Amino acid sequence: MLSLSSADLDAFLAMFLFPFARIAAWLFFDPLLGNRAAPRTVRLAMALVLTVAVAPVLPDVGQVSLMSAHGLLVLLQQIAVGTALGFALRIVFAAVEFAGQLMSLQMGLSFATLFDPIHGAQTPVIAQFLTIASALVLFAFNGHHVVIAALAQSFVDIPVGAGLGAPGFADLARWGGTLFMTGLHLALPVTAALLATNLSIGMMTRAAPQLNIFAVGFPLTLGAGFLVLYFTVVYLPASLERLWGQALSTGIRAMGAVGGQ
Repeated sequence: MLSLSSADLDAFLAMFLFPFARIAAWLFFDPLLGNRAAPRTVRLAMALVLTVAVAPVLPDVGQVSLMSAHGLLVLLQQIAVGTALGFALRIVFAAVEFAGQLMSLQMGLSFATLFDPIHGAQTPVIAQFLTIASALVLFAFNGHHVVIAALAQSFVDIPVGAGLGAPGFADLARWGGTLFMTGLHLALPVTAALLATNLSIGMMTRAAPQLNIFAVGFPLTLGAGFLVLYFTVVYLPASLERLWGQALSTGIRAMGAVGGQ
């Protein structure tokens, strides 16, 4: 007759529960699936599928009692490691949205907003366009496969049961600081062109005070902004690919530091 002891039951549950916690934490912070538009049941189902796929090939967890302080600490560590990767990737979309907001503000389209399901808030149309383009670029170069592979490799590099480390949170904070710099770099061509356009409009107004600045300035800034955006959007995939690579490397370093490695 087959019988299971409490130790065997703990080992079986730990083999699936701890990887599930790490993968679920990543999915809940992932910029694509971790938004309000994606149902929680879909995220949980995908986390379960990925866990079943990777759990049999993971290193042995060892004897970890789930109903103990050590088991709770290990569970928290898995959540922190998964959150580190998801947060690092979310910064990419936040930087792109920030760039779109800067462009919309300069073009006079800050009042034209749409609902952004990724962030769950109203965002300008330019920011929404760049966010959708970023998601399409991610799928175009199989970035979702790279992210899943990095998450699976994290179980080898950062095995379940390692201690928590504070440097990982510092790495994430520094990576979050690049949000404004990256967003400004992405919006710099349109911002520079619109700055020159506004200077030209100011000179025109100075030379002809009777000119209706509102009737002339808005179409000019709007047209110049769309024209420069049309010619610079072709360079967006290369910039986003480099940015995604930096996000993955930062997330991997942060996961290792959080995991105490």
